[in-house]
Amino acid sequence: MAESVVLDPVDLHLLRLLQNDARTTYRDLAAQVGVAPSTCLDRVTRLRRCGVILGHRLQLDPAKLGRGLQALLSVQVRPHRRELVGPFVERIRALPESLTVFHLTGPDDYLVHVAVADMADLQRLVLDEFTARREVARVETRLIFQQWDCGPVMPPSPSAQSA
Repeated sequence: MAESVVLDPVDLHLLRLLQNDARTTYRDLAAQVGVAPSTCLDRVTRLRRCGVILGHRLQLDPAKLGRGLQALLSVQVRPHRRELVGPFVERIRALPESLTVFHLTGPDDYLVHVAVADMADLQRLVLDEFTARREVARVETRLIFQQWDCGPVMPPSPSAQSA
């Protein structure tokens, strides 16, 4: 398990602001947090270097790109051995329809979030890319009606840690 990093209130404020808009300038961040721009730059650089900030991503709307149907595919792989699951994960991650892949415990081995054009495209994806693979024992499909992003990922407050 990765080591946690000690963050002070200024670091936490910077992270909240950056999670809401990663394009905010250092000058604007510094003004909102109440530190000098050079201090802000140093702190953000330290947060990147120690792995708290992993990168910046552009978020796209799949529907506006012709992929208006999203689904979660629960996948069971048998036998569940490293030499089979490695190539399986590589292939699934390479599919343009795949948004996220989770390796799970429990009856299903993987949960794959996909975005496709329509039901026919989803059927093609499941049959041609999942169930056609020898190691895939079962696929269960759940359509996504609506999705909400949740708040920023922040460390637990000190009061929550002592409970």
